[in-house]
Amino acid sequence: MPRKKNAPDFEHSLTALETLVTQMEQGDLSLEEALKAFEDGVQLTRQCQEVLNEAEQKVQFLVEKNGELTTQPFTEHKDT
Repeated sequence: MPRKKNAPDFEHSLTALETLVTQMEQGDLSLEEALKAFEDGVQLTRQCQEVLNEAEQKVQFLVEKNGELTTQPFTEHKDT
């Protein structure tokens, strides 16, 4: 399932969300600004979650064998 072309990428959404959280934690926003930041944060969180869900589905599809989902631990290969 391809993502919308106009949708911001995950990293951009996550950075924007982190910026909003920092602004809200500083406590310098008016009530209206804080509510708008919260609303924007909820939207960004949903966008990030959608991207993560799509990535999880893709990974599950890639590791499926013979109609059964197999899970494998992620390990880095190091030359020793």
